[in-house]
Amino acid sequence: MFTTNDVAKVYDTILSIPGMNEVVKIDLRISRKNVLLLNQVIERGLSVQGDDTSPILLGNVPEESLQELKNLSEEYLQKAGLIELSEKLKALGKEK
Repeated sequence: MFTTNDVAKVYDTILSIPGMNEVVKIDLRISRKNVLLLNQVIERGLSVQGDDTSPILLGNVPEESLQELKNLSEEYLQKAGLIELSEKLKALGKEK
């Protein structure tokens, strides 16, 4: 069984493989519903960073990569025309 430290080393090794920083073009066609859900998953994952329950991978990812992921998520929202809806849903969640 792998320890937490072993898993972190494996993730770090995978992220260090030559070519992992190369930009790839992905033709992604998904529903607006899934764009909204993907945005929420990314935001939730990034918001728990530093927490003891956060995924091991996020602890080893450079801040610039996390910011790039957040920007990608926001770009998808913009392309799907869901920015305003997303903000209103966040506001509803905060009222809870």
